[in-house]
Amino acid sequence: MSLQLTSTFRDRLAAQSGENGRSLVGLWVCSGSPLVAEIFAGSGVDWLLIDMEHSANSLQSVLTQLQAVAAYPVAPVVRVPFGDDVALKQVLDIGAQNVLVPMVSTAEQARELVAAVRYPPQGRRGVGSSLSRSARWNRVDGYLGNANDHVSLFVQIESADAVANAAEIAAVDGVDGIFVGPADLAASLGVLGQQTHPDVLSAVQTTFDAVRAAGKPVGVNAFDLDAAARYIENGAAFVAVAADVSILARGSEALAARFIPASPETTGRAAY
Repeated sequence: MSLQLTSTFRDRLAAQSGENGRSLVGLWVCSGSPLVAEIFAGSGVDWLLIDMEHSANSLQSVLTQLQAVAAYPVAPVVRVPFGDDVALKQVLDIGAQNVLVPMVSTAEQARELVAAVRYPPQGRRGVGSSLSRSARWNRVDGYLGNANDHVSLFVQIESADAVANAAEIAAVDGVDGIFVGPADLAASLGVLGQQTHPDVLSAVQTTFDAVRAAGKPVGVNAFDLDAAARYIENGAAFVAVAADVSILARGSEALAARFIPASPETTGRAAY
């Protein structure tokens, strides 16, 4: 029995590029719930970001979410907590085809990550295809020889140093795209919590220009919908516009505010 794997996020971005293309819109899945992931997968968005860095997601919860969304035409991207060989190997082995690594600041870091997600001789990913969902337990013909075609790697630029090195990072062979994180970038620039501060917006645009000049797709996180629209106008190939937990938080607050008089305990909440 031979099985086929779905196309990678890299392939979907390439298919969507061009004069008549549009930005691919995504949502974060931070709750760890496969039910929520499946609801999002059927919503019409293009991609989902399953987060392991700032969420309580484990390998097991990521696995169940990947299984839950597999029947839908959406690209799941898994953000690992850090750029560690073991973390990447385990996430790839449970079937993640698209991985995002946070806090990448240099081209050398990027090259190390490329090696971590590729089998020898191109890299150093550990071989366990007969044991893993990634190769459907060796039911995908030629998986080992074609594994690089089944995996896409994206890295996050989230600091002033990374912005300065954006062109070099994007130029690394095997890095399939860059995702800008304005929250940590704002912190790095000394304006913590101000993702739409002029300095942050300027740094994001600088990164956009450098990455696009290197011929790679660039995306951004933007829970501020006006900012998301501006980033799309400025050439973002993909954008994440909300998270399951933020939608639940803001939606439940709006319902409470509609029916319950305001009190000191329910005012002054942050919008992000």
